[in-house]
Amino acid sequence: MSEKNYSIDALELGPMENFVYLIQDASSKRAAIVDPAWDAPKAIELAKKNGVTITDILLTHSHHDHINGIQDVLDEYDAQLHLLTEEADFWGNQDAKPTLHQGGDEIILGKTPIKMLHTPGHTPGSTCYHVGNDLITGDTMFVFGCGRCDLTGGDPEVMFKTLKKIRTKLSSSTIIRPGHNYAVKETSTLQEQIVGNPFLHHKNAHDFVQYRMHTPKRKSPYESEPNADCGHEH
Repeated sequence: MSEKNYSIDALELGPMENFVYLIQDASSKRAAIVDPAWDAPKAIELAKKNGVTITDILLTHSHHDHINGIQDVLDEYDAQLHLLTEEADFWGNQDAKPTLHQGGDEIILGKTPIKMLHTPGHTPGSTCYHVGNDLITGDTMFVFGCGRCDLTGGDPEVMFKTLKKIRTKLSSSTIIRPGHNYAVKETSTLQEQIVGNPFLHHKNAHDFVQYRMHTPKRKSPYESEPNADCGHEH
């Protein structure tokens, strides 16, 4: 698939610096919105400006700061909501009626396939969306960071396995598009994360868990921390 078949726009919205993404298929003029939250009408306005129709809502996970704009989208469009089964079980929201998926399923947006990767750790059904050479990671991986594992549903040992799979299974040229603007830059390549993201530098789960669970909360933007060969706590 040529990357020219689709484009991705990012909007930073809300008090928690959330990224809301619009994946737009050029052939069909269909769009998928990822994690509609906060000022979702701004994303709707962008879709209209770009001449696309939002037909799909993709959720990376179900924390409030990633889903509180769903109804705004549904009030405007007859859009299909997509969620992994594991996240639906965790979420327990009886109002929404999502189409449930398994990890590895594909959503076809016009001529653009979007693969759902099951990436638990932040929540049981956290999902990354792989489209072309782009990976929308939600709160699984940030630029030079990763999501918390101390919230309800989080599991640092599972997160360690998830990050290892992303690091080893995907192309190093993959573009990481995170769920929050928490770093010195908005996007990054996976190769840059392999080199500079300290959460990818642990060679065993024990060290990762100690680091993830005892790292002070972020007070400044995440920056590169080159130390790719370490096998111990930072």
